Amino acid sequence: MDDQNKNLILATALSFVVILVWFVMFPPPEPAPVDPNAAVPTATESLPTPTAQGTADATTATTAAPAAEPDAPRLTIDTPSLQGTISLQGGRIDDIFLKNYRETIDPASEIVRLLAPVGNETPYYALYGWAPGAGLTPDQVPGANTLWQIESGDKLTTTTPVTLSWDNGAGLIFRRELSVDEDFMFSVRQSVENTTATAVSLAPYGILARHGRPADLKNFFILHEGLIMMADGTLSEIDYDDVEEYPFNGREGAPAEVTQVTENGWIGFTDHYWMTTLIPAAGSPFKAVAKFDPQRGIYQTETVQPTRTVEPGQTATAETRLFAGAKEWATIRHYQNEQGVDRFLDSIDWGWFFFLTKPIFAALHWFNAMIGNMGWAIIALTLLIKALVLPLAYKSYVSMAKMKELQPQMEKIKETAGDDRQKLQKEMMELYKREKVNPAAGCLPILLQIPIFFSLYKVIFVTLELRHAPWVGWIKDLSAPDTSSLFNLWGILPWAPPEPGSILALIFIGILPLCLGISMWLQQKLNPSPTDPTQKMIFAWMPWVFMFMLGSFASGLVLYWIANNMITFTQQYVIMRTHGHKPDVFGNILSSFKRKKPAPEPAPKPTTKKK
Repeated sequence: MDDQNKNLILATALSFVVILVWFVMFPPPEPAPVDPNAAVPTATESLPTPTAQGTADATTATTAAPAAEPDAPRLTIDTPSLQGTISLQGGRIDDIFLKNYRETIDPASEIVRLLAPVGNETPYYALYGWAPGAGLTPDQVPGANTLWQIESGDKLTTTTPVTLSWDNGAGLIFRRELSVDEDFMFSVRQSVENTTATAVSLAPYGILARHGRPADLKNFFILHEGLIMMADGTLSEIDYDDVEEYPFNGREGAPAEVTQVTENGWIGFTDHYWMTTLIPAAGSPFKAVAKFDPQRGIYQTETVQPTRTVEPGQTATAETRLFAGAKEWATIRHYQNEQGVDRFLDSIDWGWFFFLTKPIFAALHWFNAMIGNMGWAIIALTLLIKALVLPLAYKSYVSMAKMKELQPQMEKIKETAGDDRQKLQKEMMELYKREKVNPAAGCLPILLQIPIFFSLYKVIFVTLELRHAPWVGWIKDLSAPDTSSLFNLWGILPWAPPEPGSILALIFIGILPLCLGISMWLQQKLNPSPTDPTQKMIFAWMPWVFMFMLGSFASGLVLYWIANNMITFTQQYVIMRTHGHKPDVFGNILSSFKRKKPAPEPAPKPTTKKK
């Protein structure tokens, strides 16, 4: 076996092993079954508001749920991106739908619901209020069940903010001004006016509460779902399991973790494609709290700002923002770069290979904006990647061509060296050095594809822009596997294909995986089949093994791999022609279908009878 074939087999085997280990050792776990009879918090449960002891460090909170009041008045939200309502009970932002996103690719399916009030199967909402300090009791500050009045505005839109007010009857008048932009950012300005004769102390807070885990939790190791926090430049991603294992914090009254943020930060919950985060004003310190109520299964994040002392006749204000929407790259980038939300782009799970995933997605987004189709953008991205690695690929192919030219000399060295392995290696290295050939150069382009492949897989899996993105014909969702199937001859026969994820779906692959196998097979035919039987068997099976392995991958990733194979085929063909070698692709294809005639058995030697 010559060194060129050894290197090619080694590189291909490494690629195969990495992908195989990925899916054997780290299979996506089955989602936990949802109990339809699980208890829902009752209307008698209430959420005690945080209580202040004069400073922000002393502010504590406990976890519970606000009362469910189906008859409580509501305020309508209507923007280009959002629709829903705000409950005047507690002033809770607890009913949010995302207008531009549907549950499935069916245009008649329901739009995505992000937040839901208490009384639904999975309540999820935002609360704001003031924690009482010295001289105040909890009933003198607005809490989770306070009934607010509309002071101005009758509908929350991008051009019409609303103001809610509540008079505690003891000289304090609280107001909450709400506004929203055309995307997903709410602005909340809380104020308290002191009309009493004495000073009061209180601390403004914001709460995000989630009852139970999301019903569509993926539980896939490549994706983070759960709590997310940025505190003074440090990103923390905390799984729901880890939140449940927090030690009990007596000051917070629940299992909790407290982080003091001195300048910039935010905290909230992130899902696969959606996110809700509390964002205090930039440059202001606050206390970030993540906690869990094990009795009611409530996950909660809080931001508690420093205590304000409000003198008689004075008014104290506190401003914060609430992001509640889709993790659109361009929108989140705008909030980071134009509105000063520190490192907000890191809320998208770029992973360990962020130095690859970030630029890959930025290029993909740019191509999509130019072309208007994410599938063609993936092909354009593949062309860009191949252009960037072309110098390396060229050197590799040139090195492989030189290795072919050196075959006669290498055979002579093997003959003269015989069984002396040390002499063979020494003379081979001298030959490589003299002819300026790197025998490992053939592996480099293939090995370089592995981190790019993983990074692109990460981008396709986690980014919202690939969700429900069509390409051509039957490819309606590049983030999902190819829906066509050999089982019904790719839609020709009048029966449905196997269910995605089933054994039959893995066997009866779609058109894209089949094209992937053919593209790998064609790439092999640039060179004649190896004469060694073991090599020949490996090369014969490899395209079809990869075809079935990658058949259940996202269509966008399979499309990338097909484009990569065809561009590589073209590059290698052109480079081989420039070096005086014309690949006989058609002849190599025909030879792979010819059966090798068995060698004739030697004629038996004549036997002589003994006399």
